[in-house]
Order: sequence, then structure tokens, then C-alpha cells
Amino acid sequence: MSRSFTLRLVRRLTTATDSASKPLTVSSVKNRLKKTYDPDQALKIYSSFTAAANISYDNPVSARYAQESTVRRLSKSHRLSDIETFLESHKSLPQITQEPFLSSLIRSYGIAGMFENAFKTYQQMTDLGSPRSAISFNALLKACLHSKLFDRVPGCFDEFPSKFGFLPDKFSYGILIKSYCEMGSPERAMSKLNEMEEKGIEINAATFSPILQALYKQGKGDEAEKFWDVMVTKKGCLPDVGSYNVRLMHVQDGDPDAVKGFIEEMSEAGIKPDTVSYNYLITCYLRNGMMDEAKKVYDDLKEKGCYPNMATFRTLIFNLCKHERYVMGYKVFKKSAKVYKIPDFNTLKYLAEGLVKNGHTEEVKDMIRIINKRYPPNMLKAWGKLTVDLGLVIGDTEKTGVGELDKGVHSDETEKASST
Repeated sequence: MSRSFTLRLVRRLTTATDSASKPLTVSSVKNRLKKTYDPDQALKIYSSFTAAANISYDNPVSARYAQESTVRRLSKSHRLSDIETFLESHKSLPQITQEPFLSSLIRSYGIAGMFENAFKTYQQMTDLGSPRSAISFNALLKACLHSKLFDRVPGCFDEFPSKFGFLPDKFSYGILIKSYCEMGSPERAMSKLNEMEEKGIEINAATFSPILQALYKQGKGDEAEKFWDVMVTKKGCLPDVGSYNVRLMHVQDGDPDAVKGFIEEMSEAGIKPDTVSYNYLITCYLRNGMMDEAKKVYDDLKEKGCYPNMATFRTLIFNLCKHERYVMGYKVFKKSAKVYKIPDFNTLKYLAEGLVKNGHTEEVKDMIRIINKRYPPNMLKAWGKLTVDLGLVIGDTEKTGVGELDKGVHSDETEKASST
């Protein structure tokens, strides 16, 4: 798509919906974006979203979700110039004087790894008529994290609050702490916890969890557990599912009883384990050769109020293939496709090769037909080569439509599964 065409598309915010179609709602737009891998299609959905009478920039959370989803689709296709055109076009809108709206542009540039554009937008705020506070500052710091420019965070932290006359909040400190941890300096991060205490800024689980993870990553498990004891037991910081998942991550290589023990501890503390928590239990079972136990956790996810995410499907399919249970892996793939959580190419290549080797070529053809319907052509080169390497012929008349695949999938289940 040309740069000029992209600009015309994003400015054409009066796209009419088909008269026979259902009214556009926030939920339907989110669902459509979750199911769309084609960046051009995402741009069209975004245009419809902003043009709809009942959905506007007055709903900043929904607008931000749609904008960021569109940027992610473009970014995966490496269309950085189109992202710039797309986001820069928003600066001519009247909402640009509203800090949350402008902050969403900074955040979106960060998601695409385009930090210099994010930084430039932050510098333009005065000219664009927008005030500065911790809201836009945090968006800039997040752009540093997304762009993996962790060393830029401390400099921004030291300069901008005093320069523009606002105070960093707990989220600002949380991002600073995470940046130090990503740079391998949990000790410097801990010193910022002391600074937060001195200034009366709340320390929560999201603030101390990166330090916990950094200590584990450095092989300092005993120090990590001591740190947990200080923060939770002595300082009274309430843990959350994310902080427990950090601990689970670092016991998943060991005894399944240790993982189950943490999950039970969470439940007893009134913290509901999530899909990530159960993924660690599944992984632990698999690493201990307990395939049936892992499959049971997967089968029971819905009963526990959770839904498998892409990591669940990837881990399970890979290990089913490892144990040569290719047909079962194919069935899990079908479920992943129904909830738009298809695993990565290498995992599915492993599955496809195993199926063909064992005489299940029709299943592989079905896999490839589904994938051809989901992804735009520029993302299918590896699949095209694999089709040739496996000696398969997939004709146009054989292709399966997305609608056929989606039959029997409850919309609520799809929504929840896609959100994890």
C-alpha cells in the first residue's frame, strides 16, 4: 500500500457500514481486530471504528485499543512508514490538545519500536496545545521499554518532571524500576523503592515484581525469596497473580508439587490463578514426562475460568509432537485456530512434518488452508516453501473459509481466549 493511499484511508473517517450489517459496537470492533492479521484490513476496521456514530475518541480506552491493534498489524509487516503516516494524521484532529489522546500516539510509536518518533511527539506537546503530566511522561517511558531502550529511561526520569513541572507517580517509578532490572541492576531498582517510601508513593506488586524476576534471572533464588518475604510479610505489600507467576516461572523446571504448591498458596490468599499460572504447571508436567497430567490441566482450563492462550497451544503442540502424538497435536491446532491463537511457524512446521511422515497429509493440507485464510500473502512465504518441501498441492478450490472454521465457537469464549 502506498503512503498516500494510507493517508487517504486513515483520514476517511466516514466509511459507511453495510446497511444489512449489525450496528458497530466496541465489542464487535475488538473482536474483528483480534481476528485480523492483514494490516490493510485492520486499517479499514479502524476507519469504520472512528466513523461510527456510537464509537468515538470520547471513549479513549476503546479508541486506544483500536489504534494500538492497527499499529501492531502494520508493525508485524514492517510497514514503519505507514505507521508514521497513520499516527501523524491524528495530529490534525481536534482531540490532539487532550493529553490522553496525544499520549496514545506516543505509546503507539513505542509499540512499533519507533522511539525517536515517540520522543519527537512528546517534544511537540507545547506546540500542539497539550499539557504535560505523568500521563504523557509514562507513555514516553513505556515507549522506551517497548523499544528496548532501557538506558534512556533514567535520563528522561531525571530531566522531564523538573523541566515541565510535574511529579512522577507510582507508574513512573514502576517503569524506572523495570528499566534498571532489564539492564541487570536490581540493586539500583531497590534503591528506588526506598525513594518511593520516603516520598510516600505507594509500592505495589507491579513495582516489586520486576526486581523479584531480575534476582531469579541472575540465579539469586535465595535472595529473591528473602526479598519476597521483606516486601510481602514485613512491608505488607499485597502480591498479585503477576508476582506469583514470577515465582512459578522459576520453579517450573523442578518438581510439579512445587508448582502446585504455589498455585494452592495463591488460591488460599484469595488470588485467582490465571492462564499463565496454569501454563507453568503444564510446562512442568511436560518437562517431567507427565503428558497425560499436562493434557488434563489444559482440558480443565475452562472449568477454572481460564482460556488457553498462544503459549498454551504452542507448548502443548510442541510436546505432543515430541512424543509423536501428531494427530492429537493437530486437534489442539484446530482449537487454537478457532480462538485466533495460532502458534508460531516453527511449532506448526514440526507438527506438519510429523503428520506427513505418518501419512496424515489431509490434516496438513487443512492446516495450510486455514493459515492461508488467516494471514496476508506477505506473511506466508515460509508456509509456501514448506508446502513445496512436503510435496503438497493446495488448490484454490480446496481452501476452507474462516466462517466454516468458526462454526460452533461461542463468541464469549473466543473473546476471553483472545484477551489473554
